[in-house]
Amino acid sequence: MNLRQLRYAVALAEELNFGRAALREGVRQPPFSQQIGKLEEELGVRLFERTTRQVRLTPAGEAFVAEARMSLAHAALATESARRVGRGEAGRLVVGFVGSATNITLPRVLRRFRSRYPGVQVELRELPTAQQAEELRQGLLDVGLLHAPLAGPAAEVLTTRTVARELLLAALPADHPLATRGTLPVAALAGEPFVMFPRRHGPALYDRITSVALAAGFEPTIVQEAVQMQTIVGLVAAGTGVSIVPESVARLRHGDVVFRPLAPPTRVVTLDVTWRTGDPNPLVHNFRALFPASPQPGSPHPTMRPAAPTRGKA
Repeated sequence: MNLRQLRYAVALAEELNFGRAALREGVRQPPFSQQIGKLEEELGVRLFERTTRQVRLTPAGEAFVAEARMSLAHAALATESARRVGRGEAGRLVVGFVGSATNITLPRVLRRFRSRYPGVQVELRELPTAQQAEELRQGLLDVGLLHAPLAGPAAEVLTTRTVARELLLAALPADHPLATRGTLPVAALAGEPFVMFPRRHGPALYDRITSVALAAGFEPTIVQEAVQMQTIVGLVAAGTGVSIVPESVARLRHGDVVFRPLAPPTRVVTLDVTWRTGDPNPLVHNFRALFPASPQPGSPHPTMRPAAPTRGKA
């Protein structure tokens, strides 16, 4: 028994005429009649009573055709479901992201993705760069938004593409003496207590920040560590110390923290979309295709607005 035979049986039940039913199915009548005969032979019952003038369903035929209609409907649903998944229009996508991605880039892409692919279930997981890279490698994440470059075994099996570039800003308590200045030389932060994330969670961003300080002639004195950027900003607000953060973090709008451009403003950090090299998953392709083209080195991404100097509230 196959789907073609089910279709033929339903067509004959509705037309009650072999010629019309065969024409409806786009075949000649002899092959059509043969398939009906083979189906009845396989079932061991008559589905149709035939006379020279008419065709009518038997009780067994009525029961069979009712179930055949449901089977064909389920088959059509299964076919469409498979095609939608194959086109990346349905399924489940697990996305990792660093906290700063939620300030601009991720919300815009998510809105476009959900509008274009409403049948896809998106699971979001906020994770540091290093953990994202490892979970991507293991197949626990489908795509990540993190800070490249990557290192270790994960780097060998992952592909990254830069989707945003940001300047680094100083984050200061609102009542800090340096908060009244519009632009800060990096050297002005020498001797200040720093709030930073552990290097193991984001080596690339950590090294970029510390290299800024080293180039200015000092090594940051880290008095407190925190994993998430929101927590770092909160600790700065509490007066625990100062920090250097990507400019998108300034959009957190914490009233007790001010963000100041650094001089010279030459250091940038990147936000990168990352996936397993060669991953055939159409969901991954559709998701990363919505990110803008990589901006040129040394300039903020068009979606990134430079943080304007402010007092009291950032």
